[in-house]
Amino acid sequence: MRRFRILKVLRILVIVAALLPLQAGMLLAKDSSKILYKALSPWGETDPRPLKGISPRIDSLSGKKIGLFANYKRASIPIALSLKARLEKAYPDSQFSVYHSDQWNVTEIETENSATFKKWVEGNDAIILMVGD
Repeated sequence: MRRFRILKVLRILVIVAALLPLQAGMLLAKDSSKILYKALSPWGETDPRPLKGISPRIDSLSGKKIGLFANYKRASIPIALSLKARLEKAYPDSQFSVYHSDQWNVTEIETENSATFKKWVEGNDAIILMVGD
């Protein structure tokens, strides 16, 4: 009885082994001389806008309007509110505002809140970004 099982398994293995080359051959092109390849450059098109450097750093937070930008991540608002409370104690003559972006993976300037965001940015002397990870 056991011998018959072994023979049965061997017979199945022989059939599978005979069929494998046929299936692999079906996946390959019969005449590869007609295949054309095109080499592409990994360099993308450049933006024609001139590069602009970062804004100069402010000398102190004292007497300034500071914006705290909290992105969409869960912890960004608690971080921003905690930082705001600490900064208000350290710099009582400064003004602090929090802007919350609730859009995932979208630049805030590209959302329907772009006018509000631009007005908020222009009203600050410096901005601190909260990521919230």
